[in-house]
Amino acid sequence: MNKGLTGLKQHEDTFQSLITFSQNHLTSLFETTYSSLMSSISPHIVCLFTDLSRYLQGTGNASVETAVHCFFDSLFPLVHTHIINPGMAGSIAENSSDGKQLGDCLRMTRQDVNPFGSHPKAMADVLATALRAGRVLSLALGVGLEVMNITETAELSRECTRALVRMHYCSHCRGLTLIRACSGYCLNVMRGCLASLSELHNPWRQYVTVLQDLTHIVAGAHNLELALLGIRGQVEEAILYAQLHGPRITAT
Repeated sequence: MNKGLTGLKQHEDTFQSLITFSQNHLTSLFETTYSSLMSSISPHIVCLFTDLSRYLQGTGNASVETAVHCFFDSLFPLVHTHIINPGMAGSIAENSSDGKQLGDCLRMTRQDVNPFGSHPKAMADVLATALRAGRVLSLALGVGLEVMNITETAELSRECTRALVRMHYCSHCRGLTLIRACSGYCLNVMRGCLASLSELHNPWRQYVTVLQDLTHIVAGAHNLELALLGIRGQVEEAILYAQLHGPRITAT
C-alpha cells in the first residue's frame, strides 16, 4: 500500500507542477505584454487552472470546454475596453449599473461575436483530449490503490491456513518430501481460500476497464505537457486576432 500511495502522490505532484507552471506561464504574458489587464484577468486565470486541476484529479464537475470558454468570456470585456477601444478602459470596472451591464453584455455575446476566432475552440479541443488521458490515469491509479487496500486487509481463515499447511507438508510427515499434492486437491484448497476475496471481482474488473480506456487514449500520442504549455500561445494568438479584427468587433 505504501508503494501505491507513493506512486499516486508522485503522479499527482507531477500533474500539479505542470498546472502551476502553465498558470505562471500564462500570467507572465499579461504581466509583460498586457499589464493593463493583469489585475482584472488574474482571478479568471486562477479559476481556469483550478477547474483544469480538479478535472485532472477526477474531482471537478465542469468540463474542460466549459472552463476554457468561461475564461474567454471573461477576457473579452477586458480586451474590448482596454485594447480594441482603449478609450473605454475603466468603464466596466466602474461600480455602476451601466458598467456592469456592459461587462455582462460582452461576456454573454462573446461566442456570437467571435472576437477571438478559432483559438478558444482549438485550445478547448486540445486540452480536453490531453487532459482526459491524465484524468483516466488518475482514476486508474485510484482504483488500483483501492484494490491494493482490499487485498492487504483480507485475512485467511483458520480452515484455509490448515488446508494450505496440509497441501504443502502432508507428504512430509511420511518422509515423502519430493511428492507434491495433486492438482485437484490444490485447486479445491485455493478455491476455498480465495472465496473470501470475491469482493475484489468488481473493483478489479473496473480497474482493467479503466486501464484499457487509458491504453487507447495514450496510443493517440496526445501530450499533456505540450497542451498545457500551449495555453499561453493560444491566448496570445486570440488577443492578437481580436486586435486585428477590432473594427469588425466594435461594429458588431
